[in-house]
Amino acid sequence: MHDLEARYEKVQRLIKELAEKREPFFEEAIRDTGFPRETCQMELEMILDQLARFSIMSKVFQARRPIAGAGEEVALVLPYNGSSWLNVAIVSIYLVGNPVRVKFASRDSGISAFTERLYEPIFGSDIRFDYSRGREFFSNAIHAKNVPALVVFGSDAVGLPYLDEVRAHKKKFVFEGPGKDPFIVLPDADLGAAAEELAYSKYLYAGQTCTAPERVYLHDSIHDEFLEILLDLSRKVRVGAPEDPKTQMGPVASPPAVENIKRQLKDAVAKGARIALGGRIEGGLVYPTVVVDANHDMEGMRNETFGPVCFLMRFHETDEVLGLAKDSRYGLRATVYGKRDAREIATDLVGEPYCHEVDEMAFGVFGTVAVNEPRSKSWIGAFVDKPVGGYGLSGWIWETRGEEFVTKQGAKLLSLETSLES
Repeated sequence: MHDLEARYEKVQRLIKELAEKREPFFEEAIRDTGFPRETCQMELEMILDQLARFSIMSKVFQARRPIAGAGEEVALVLPYNGSSWLNVAIVSIYLVGNPVRVKFASRDSGISAFTERLYEPIFGSDIRFDYSRGREFFSNAIHAKNVPALVVFGSDAVGLPYLDEVRAHKKKFVFEGPGKDPFIVLPDADLGAAAEELAYSKYLYAGQTCTAPERVYLHDSIHDEFLEILLDLSRKVRVGAPEDPKTQMGPVASPPAVENIKRQLKDAVAKGARIALGGRIEGGLVYPTVVVDANHDMEGMRNETFGPVCFLMRFHETDEVLGLAKDSRYGLRATVYGKRDAREIATDLVGEPYCHEVDEMAFGVFGTVAVNEPRSKSWIGAFVDKPVGGYGLSGWIWETRGEEFVTKQGAKLLSLETSLES
């Protein structure tokens, strides 16, 4: 590998190439992900800024060395719910000096092939692309002597079964998983701002992001007023074919995710909830859906939805909503809107600033908690200089230090977790 300055120069070339080839990139992204052009364009502009932002990490990276030694490489498994932002994950690992073997989701073969054509003239063999099936890639990476670390984005059901193999082969396993993120609206909140943020972050990518709000808790005193604002915003979302320039929200890309949404809606109604808006599903198109009178007995409040569906639940007291927010297997991100008690609630929910060793999986705490802050602001620097990640089944790190096997949880930077102090 070349020195840090040379690696930065290559990333600058990547930024230039991505900007110049945005049109063919949009075609691949729309075809592979189902995200409309408006979403793909927004994401690319944000990611061009994120990639340029890596320069502020220069002093940090200079004091570190790659986890991959001579002849070794880091294995990276990427999710299907992304297009240009996946470049940040790849570059994070590369910039600290690691060769990277990249596995895109099988359904993203168009984006993968496009990215490979873009990368090969710039990075050569330092970043290589793998088209084997997921299980084969996992098995090869875990058993390969030249792979000291794996970075994996996916479902906890995918990551957890590899515990024994990771431990036996003394690999470092960095996992980024699902969310079931609570969105809390207090009685003194700016309801318009809160509803706009909920609608934006819920319907962006058709709800197919791990940091999309999935459990909405509304104080009883503002429930009805907030609901009307949210319904109005939800009705205005233009749903349609992703290639149509007028479309704001396209289809849910995964057929199993569509079936999961159907199950959750059926379960919610059977247990007393009411669909206040939507519930309409045509193939992969899931129209904006708002479910009221939800409770924690319902699947939609326990398991990841990964679609444009909001489950709303009333609360009466601060202690009550704190208990509800913490009652989850997942701890990726939480959002609080309000004045008097908002900061206190956030302090009670948020974990440590950076990932740390835990005796066992930590539940009831979150890697990121935003207070009266839109996603567009809180996501600045994510995976670059702002640690991202969670607790519970939302993410973890397994590694062996000497003969001791340890688990870490919390927000992290992929660059730091795939490098060592010099």
